[in-house]
Amino acid sequence: MQTPISVDEKKDFVRWFLNHYQLKKRESVWILNYLMNHESLLSSVHFVQEVKFCPRGMEISAQGVSDPPFRFYKGQVMTNDAEKSFHDLRMNQDEPVYIQMNFDNAQQSSKYALVLEENPYLPKDYYLNERDKNEAERLLSLSLLKHRQKELEGKIDAALIDGERNKFKELCNELSSLKQDLNTFL
Repeated sequence: MQTPISVDEKKDFVRWFLNHYQLKKRESVWILNYLMNHESLLSSVHFVQEVKFCPRGMEISAQGVSDPPFRFYKGQVMTNDAEKSFHDLRMNQDEPVYIQMNFDNAQQSSKYALVLEENPYLPKDYYLNERDKNEAERLLSLSLLKHRQKELEGKIDAALIDGERNKFKELCNELSSLKQDLNTFL
């Protein structure tokens, strides 16, 4: 579990951001300044990635990135109207609001990383593409087969020690079949 980000840390980030980046939409500056000056509201702000999955969120973009200038998401509705989102912020101050900041080299920004939280609304497999899923399944199957191989080898050793010839042959056949399955994964 991630430790909560303090209001002061969020305020420091917003101040730094406003001093270093030119925003695509001037209303975004008003919103960020409003948040910075209202600590109770800033305490319900969460900086996340992929804000479109959140129940209530804003996407704010600086100059120099291809992302849209501004987006506000509430439920299934998305709007580019920053004034509507500002009104929603003022009217629903106790509701959490999730903000995604789009700016040049955002992924390398230590200032952004300090306030960035995990998005609790991302689908579980959001970052996995089909190739990654297939590779993960292959590795899991391979791991299970290797574990089964070790178990069988242990049972074969025990059958040899105990002089159980039939059990030994049966386990050797099973191991041979398992090794053929293993070869298909390698």
